[in-house]
Amino acid sequence: MVLNEHRQVIAVADAAALAKTAADRLIARIAAAGERIAICLTGGSSPKLLYELLGNEPYRSRIPWHRVHWFIGDERFVPANDPLNNMAMARQCFLNHCAPLVNIHPVATDAADPDEAARRYEIELKAFFGTDRLEPGHPLFDLVLMGVGPDGHTASLFPDYPALTETGRWVVGVPMAAVAPLVPRVTLTLPVLASCHEMLFEVSGVDKRAILSRVLAGEQLPAARAHAVGETVWLVDRAAMPENFHG
Repeated sequence: MVLNEHRQVIAVADAAALAKTAADRLIARIAAAGERIAICLTGGSSPKLLYELLGNEPYRSRIPWHRVHWFIGDERFVPANDPLNNMAMARQCFLNHCAPLVNIHPVATDAADPDEAARRYEIELKAFFGTDRLEPGHPLFDLVLMGVGPDGHTASLFPDYPALTETGRWVVGVPMAAVAPLVPRVTLTLPVLASCHEMLFEVSGVDKRAILSRVLAGEQLPAARAHAVGETVWLVDRAAMPENFHG
């Protein structure tokens, strides 16, 4: 484990070890939380192994499903049953057969457009948490899961996009992604993603090594700018870890 001023970087052997470590941290966050628990999921390929672990033993029986609410950090503006839909992947892996339907909070991609979907999701978040203000001493989420894209984006916050600097709105529409799949998106903004007890990045595979080198070097990419008001943890497997990174 390497600790620097802004983040913990935890090195693991491979993708399987990364998923297990992430699952253990999620379970620990749930155990430390109050009566109602809020987890913000992520999309892409990185969390699939984690989601499959959560839906099976021994993790499945360790989660108090009736107390945990599941949100999504960003969504592709495609139908709910489309394979590209982020929440659809989480549903298929574990939510549909484990979580009560009322505890699953997807983005409404049947809205007229991404901006309308963003507006609806912001209303839902504010109603759920009972506030329209972000307070550092009272984070919204117990855990926010994150990934990093090949251009350094995280959630659907792409380099040089206006959404990256949004501080007023909680959720925004993104007209078009900068990387594939080239579909519109809906994303939580950086201040809302930061409102958590723990932000947990998962980074796996040699194809992520180059961009992770830039992030860890301090380049002002979206993923480098994302951090929690609580702990910010990067789980990185051996294949993704830059050779010259020593903290």
